[in-house]
Formats: sequence, structure tokens, C-alpha cells
Amino acid sequence: MSGNIELLNTTLAAAKAADRAALIAYLPAGFPTVDGGIEAVKAVIAGGADVVEIGLPHSDPVLDGPVIQTADDIALRGGVRIADVMRTVREAYEATGVPILVMTYWNPIDRYGVERFTAELAEAGGAGCILPDLPVQESALWREHAEKHGLATVFVVAPSSQDARLATITAAGSGFVYAASLMGVTGTRASVGAQAQDLVERTRATTDLPVCVGLGVSNAAQAAEVAGFADGVIVGSAFVKAMLDAPDEAAGLAAVRSLAGELAEGVRKG
Repeated sequence: MSGNIELLNTTLAAAKAADRAALIAYLPAGFPTVDGGIEAVKAVIAGGADVVEIGLPHSDPVLDGPVIQTADDIALRGGVRIADVMRTVREAYEATGVPILVMTYWNPIDRYGVERFTAELAEAGGAGCILPDLPVQESALWREHAEKHGLATVFVVAPSSQDARLATITAAGSGFVYAASLMGVTGTRASVGAQAQDLVERTRATTDLPVCVGLGVSNAAQAAEVAGFADGVIVGSAFVKAMLDAPDEAAGLAAVRSLAGELAEGVRKG
């Protein structure tokens, strides 16, 4: 079975044709439980998310700030495994038809086996992977298997990336480019800032791929700001925080659905 890179491409193209940015939501698998995590993904999609990234919980995340680390810890203590990540992708995709990616550090894939991971992700209906710590120059094996199985390979660029480096990264990627809006870890911030717009412009000069911005967006006003210059707005910590702050799972699901609705309105005003 082939993965859903084409579904991802058409979804992002449809948002562009509608003259708006796509809303991309991030939630970790296994949080607050595996079943609860699947319901949370369905809730953000019901609220208006166009694309969802499923985080593969990691004990030493280099990009993720304290909110997502807290959720990852809960998932890991609950015994989440790669099989649970695949189940989350499968059930979310089958229930919604929305493109679902996995965001993961390289080490778990390396241990699991690249061929096994890509084959299982494609079979689950996944659209691709975001790989924040896989250097492009070491990515040939991954890209070979991802392409074979119809999966997007999304690389992360940062404000520190020089133009020549941006060109190398974007030439190797597919699906979209994940532009980290600032140097640092994930988390909600008061302002996303001009750094992100500069990075998007420099990245666009190297590629026709959509450029989607993450790190820091937490409300409709920020979503609208980023949507004014990016092809997609990526929101993670704000959804996770809404789940963490809720008194129970039902309230958490209602909170993330409501937040997705606000953000979906925001990206339409950008």
C-alpha cells in the first residue's frame, strides 16, 4: 500500500487555492492515553485542522519545550510504543480522511528499521514524516524508502540556516518545508516575529514546496499574522497545554476542538 503524500499535496494546494494558509495541528501519540490521543486528533480535525502531525514521544527531545515534554513523559510512562503511533495514524486517517504525518527524532526509526517503519506508516495511511534532527546529507536511505512508499519527507529549516543550506534542504524534501520561526524550543509565545517572515521569504526563493511555520503560534491573532506570509500555520504546544490544563479528558477534547476552530478562523484572516 502506498502512503498519502498526494493527499497532503492536494490538501495544501486546496488551502492555497482558497487564498488561505493551512492549519496544521500537532499532538503526541499516547497522550493522555493511546485512545485519548486518537480522540484528540479527531477533535482538532473536527475543529478545523487541515493536516495533523502525530508526535512519536521521545525521552530526550531536542526541539520540544516543556509543555510537549510533559505530554511525552505521560505517554512514555503509559508505555506508548511505535505500534501505538501507527494505530493512532491509522484510526485518525480512517475516521477523517485528513493527511496525517508523524513527527519523530531519528533514533527510534533507526532502531526500528527504516524499511519496516516506512512500510508500516504507509500501510496505516500516513502521509509522511517530519524529521527535525536528521541531517539532509545522511538522509538518502530514509528518502529512498519514503519515496518508494509514497511518503513525504519534511525537513526543518531555522533562521540560522544560510541560503545555500536552505537550497540543499529544500531540494531533498517533499510535502512541505517546516520553518522554525525562531531559534529555540517549541512553546507558546507572545509574538512570532519578523524573523519567521524573513525565513519564509528566503526559503521560498529556493523551492516551490509550501512553507509552513511552527514554534510559537498559540492564538487566532498569531495564526492570522503567520498566515499572512506562510502557506501553513503549525500549532502544537497550545493544543497540548489545553489538554494538560483540562480537568478531565472530555473537557480536554472540547478545549482542543474549540481552539482548532479559533485557529482555523485565524488562518482564514491572514
